[in-house]
Amino acid sequence: MENSSQPVLFKLVGYGEIGNIRYLYFSIMIVMYLIIICANSLLIGLVVFDKTLHEPMYYMMCSLFANEVYGGTSIYPSLLVNMLSDVHEISYFHCLLQIFCVHTYASTEFTNLAVMAFDRYVSICYPLQYVNIMSPTNAYILIAFIWLYSFGRFSVTFSMTVRLQLCGNLIDKVCCDNYSLVKLACEDTKVNNLYGIFTLVLSIGLPVVLILYSYGEILRICLRSSKQSRRKALNTCTPHIVSLLNFTMGSLFETIQSRFDMRHAPSVLRVLLSLYFFMICPLLNPLLYGVRTGKIKSALEGLFVKTGLMPPQKPLIILPVPKSRH
Repeated sequence: MENSSQPVLFKLVGYGEIGNIRYLYFSIMIVMYLIIICANSLLIGLVVFDKTLHEPMYYMMCSLFANEVYGGTSIYPSLLVNMLSDVHEISYFHCLLQIFCVHTYASTEFTNLAVMAFDRYVSICYPLQYVNIMSPTNAYILIAFIWLYSFGRFSVTFSMTVRLQLCGNLIDKVCCDNYSLVKLACEDTKVNNLYGIFTLVLSIGLPVVLILYSYGEILRICLRSSKQSRRKALNTCTPHIVSLLNFTMGSLFETIQSRFDMRHAPSVLRVLLSLYFFMICPLLNPLLYGVRTGKIKSALEGLFVKTGLMPPQKPLIILPVPKSRH
């Protein structure tokens, strides 16, 4: 892969002149990274070892939490090192590795959320057939598809990027991404751009269609149901909807950072736009599902009671109402 015409190091100019504020950034990022790893790992362990959570919905959540650990680990160590360094550089090999990890993380995240939308659709629209449609075997197949589809699809894009001859080494971001590297190519990149549009349809178009169809059907069923049923459906779907909106916001910020010239923007804004996708998404999902999902919340409380981190709740004693003499 190494070529004499290829740059040995890339300069990440997205950091700009951050001065002593780097120590504040570093402190915030290392705390968030530790929370991301600990929170997601805790929920993965909870789903694996708690038999009451051995259901398709929680398997998919477990896949989502595993992806958050993967995404955080692929980006944070490099960010933390560069944040404290005066020379913001990354080697050619590590840049390629970061590109592969970042893009497969994003693709896996969105595909996972699309499959979770389908799971909610089956649960709400076909409750009696849910056990058969979303059996454990089918859930495993869907989870395997999520990861294999994301890694397989981007592997073709990645192989095309690796072959490009580069004529520069300046990346206008705080981390490497595929589009930034393609912009440095000396040769014609029409094939890369055309395939990029094709994969954009596969990675975004298909999941969007599945999500819109699933929630369109859920909305149709809810409009015909009672208030209690609508409230129950809303409580079930709220964490997933918030997670989707958060992912969309992060993707929008990432697109703005990649497609537009941000060199004249304040360094603080550039760093925040670059890091939102890797800071908020992996942090919000475990907190969101841990707090809003009843079974996970109960399992967490039981775990904390067993480990002594939370006092056991005393059972509520209801005193009998004395009978009236009249």
